[in-house]
Amino acid sequence: MTFRWFGSTDPIPLAHIRQIPGVHGVVSALYDVPVGTAWPRERLERLGGEIDAAGLKLAVVESIPVHEDIKLGRPTRDRLIANYCQSIQAMGEVGIAVLCYNFMPVFDWLRTDLAMPLPDGSTALAYDDRALARMDLSRGTGDLPGWAAAYGAGELQALLAAYRDVDAERLWDHLAYFLERVVPVAEESGVRMAIHPDDPPWPIFGLPRIICRGRDLDRLVRLVDRPANGVTFCTGSLGALPDNDLPGMARHLGDIGRIHFAHCRNVRITGERQFHETPHPSGLGGVNLGAVLRALRDTGFSGPMRPDHGRMIWGERGRPGYGLYDRALGATYLQGLWEGLST
Repeated sequence: MTFRWFGSTDPIPLAHIRQIPGVHGVVSALYDVPVGTAWPRERLERLGGEIDAAGLKLAVVESIPVHEDIKLGRPTRDRLIANYCQSIQAMGEVGIAVLCYNFMPVFDWLRTDLAMPLPDGSTALAYDDRALARMDLSRGTGDLPGWAAAYGAGELQALLAAYRDVDAERLWDHLAYFLERVVPVAEESGVRMAIHPDDPPWPIFGLPRIICRGRDLDRLVRLVDRPANGVTFCTGSLGALPDNDLPGMARHLGDIGRIHFAHCRNVRITGERQFHETPHPSGLGGVNLGAVLRALRDTGFSGPMRPDHGRMIWGERGRPGYGLYDRALGATYLQGLWEGLST
């Protein structure tokens, strides 16, 4: 079991993560390295050493952001892909075996409410497509939760204009170009690539999103049909789309050995392109995590798993979705499910 940590700026210290029963791994990154720059091996070694000193292990890098020029297919992409490959090689040299990344244009995961009140008094992340339509991007990203990068008004408008010429099929072409060059390097370095599904799993602000459904994940692994090319199976992202059969998808991808990382959380769909996050247990949301974990176990999954976003509970304040208490509850719940399936 692993737990995400945002480095020295995270209000949750490693010492607290170490106290969560069964959590032995940390998911982290070099958050201050500019997007497109190769990650120095020495910085990864230093990060890993800090985590080791707390009695934990750096198990997953989440993530090395993919530069927009790569997604747009611009001439600069070859240099940027070469830098990306250097970062993967650095991961391999220090023994980090899994890289979680995404290919979402401009924005990372996005919500329209970072603190939706729930009946029990906690707050949760929520999304409503109608609220998204009312958002004003003329001043840049501002406080929108696009975690990988922030854009000023001019830069954002230029990016949105550039993507007018990139439809879903062209974005698939650019993803294929990227993976054809990166996956062989990852394989040689002992690193497994684990793409994260789009969150939410549909187009936003007119931008294409292509990793949303089971057929998209199938297409992804066929782009470069090598074991190192796999997925992060995120139950929350995929679970926001009603027609996704999560246990069936997990079983299929698990059978072919392409699930390299598992993000486990729950969501409740409340309308058309509208949902909010819930506590982890299956009965409190729309995702049957017991069935998903059964599929993972039956297909031999042995990779890292982490509780994904949690609510803010017990008066905690901090990074939306990434408080300590509810994610710690999620970690113990997931371990209980796994233990029950294994006995």
